[in-house]
Amino acid sequence: MTELTFTLLRLGFLVLLWVFVFAAIGVLRRDLYGTKITARKGRSAQDAPRAAAGAAPSRSAPASAPTPAAPAPTGPTRLVVTAGPLRGTTVPLSTSSILLGRAPSCTLVLDDDYSSSRHARIFPQGGTWYVEDLGSTNGTYINERRISGIEPLPPGVGVRVGQSVVELQR
Repeated sequence: MTELTFTLLRLGFLVLLWVFVFAAIGVLRRDLYGTKITARKGRSAQDAPRAAAGAAPSRSAPASAPTPAAPAPTGPTRLVVTAGPLRGTTVPLSTSSILLGRAPSCTLVLDDDYSSSRHARIFPQGGTWYVEDLGSTNGTYINERRISGIEPLPPGVGVRVGQSVVELQR
């Protein structure tokens, strides 16, 4: 081999080594600092009840006919974070499921190193709310008991996802 070929091979391996080093640093940086929490487009979870109340169509009823009162909801109406970095955060419940995790696409984005990107799902089915672990690394717990599949979730019972605890409330 000529001296030029040998020098080019050495420089090529050196460049390849630096590419590997920078890739490893990038992985470590993402692992240490976690996912960036970005602002979502549209309404936030706290603005939804106010916007829904303001967007309700107003119908004028006759003055003599009283409007019937809506029946009080018997089930839970909100999901509340009771412990963790987002303590006090409230998500109003509807007929759709609530996804918990670090990914920006989740309904409740947890800024927590111990939660997975798509950690757990809370969803209604047949008038009952259920919680499902979505294959998280650190697990999902109901009353200090790790769950593996789909479990019913009564109101007032805490669900631990990473360092956060959420519960259904009326």
